Amino acid sequence: MRLINTGRLWTHSTSLSSLPVAAAPRFVSLSLLAENMKIDFAPADVPIQRRLQTAAVVQWVFSFLGLAPTCIILFFYLLFTRYWLISVLYSVWWYFDYDTPARGGRRIPFVCGLKLWDYMRDYFPVKLVKTADLDPKQNYVFGFHPHGVLVAGAFTNFCTYATGFRQLYPGLRSYLLMLPLWFRAPFFRDYVMLAGLIPSDKVSASYPLRKKGGGNAVVIAVGGAPEALDAHPGTYNVLLAEKKGFIKMAMEHGAHLVPVFSFGENEVFDQVGNQRGTWLRWTQERLQSIMGISLPLFHARGIFQYSFGLMPYRKPISTIVGRPIKVEKNEKPTTEDLDALHQLYMDELSNLFEEHKGNYGVDEDTHLNFV
Repeated sequence: MRLINTGRLWTHSTSLSSLPVAAAPRFVSLSLLAENMKIDFAPADVPIQRRLQTAAVVQWVFSFLGLAPTCIILFFYLLFTRYWLISVLYSVWWYFDYDTPARGGRRIPFVCGLKLWDYMRDYFPVKLVKTADLDPKQNYVFGFHPHGVLVAGAFTNFCTYATGFRQLYPGLRSYLLMLPLWFRAPFFRDYVMLAGLIPSDKVSASYPLRKKGGGNAVVIAVGGAPEALDAHPGTYNVLLAEKKGFIKMAMEHGAHLVPVFSFGENEVFDQVGNQRGTWLRWTQERLQSIMGISLPLFHARGIFQYSFGLMPYRKPISTIVGRPIKVEKNEKPTTEDLDALHQLYMDELSNLFEEHKGNYGVDEDTHLNFV
């Protein structure tokens, strides 16, 4: 019996079957460990366009996950340095500017049209699909489904100009709703307002819908933070069965409802198994009820390797904007009125999914599951 260099490990020339019983599993375990620890690095000759796409998505992921706490830390850190005046002056500015997020925010078209977002669009890629014209003299409530982990499709389509929203729906301005918590972070609040994000509380969401003349579309990820916990690849769970607040808001302002389904939204990240009833799901739901944000344990690929990390997979996202549901203004809708319009909305969303699912690799036997 002699040792042979296989290029990976030094192994015995005898077969495993000829080794003592206790020795064989050790060699098997080493082989499996070597395979499991294998890292699939990105090749060195990746085209520059793809590198720029990756860089664009890196800054977007960081903006969602790390920029807010970074801004908070920076704000307080500056107070204890010779640059303390920056935080003091910002506090004064914040005091006078406090209500701006609730009054439509502060969108800067230049920021929405940056080339940066074209690279982000092409990374997946993301596509916006129009199915019907929308009258710019009307206001709209877009119901976006599913939430996904980081609402990549909603941000790219409705906060940037990269997928052609302005050309597809001339005269419409979109406002994507975001948890009010993030608008309490210094500096960060100003950053997210540049792209047309506004808080998701009723006062803020209603502001664009009260504007006369129409032309405003409020985009709501209806399932919200809780739905992110169900964002597993291949699942089509929509947290909608008891969600009627956006229906009531549309009726109160006479804003037409538009169902939106984003195919591929749940495919760009994997998530640790957290089925309902497990201790992990119970913990996540408890934290969500306390903090207002969900904490899905997601993962996908890295920046320079494809094996693990928090970068999304390069998988296509196709966001289908459905036909508008006409809504008559009713400032005091009854329970029956709400239920009827809510059921009509669910039917239209289901029809939209069924009509387009075949184009995006969804099995014929797969249907939306309203939770």
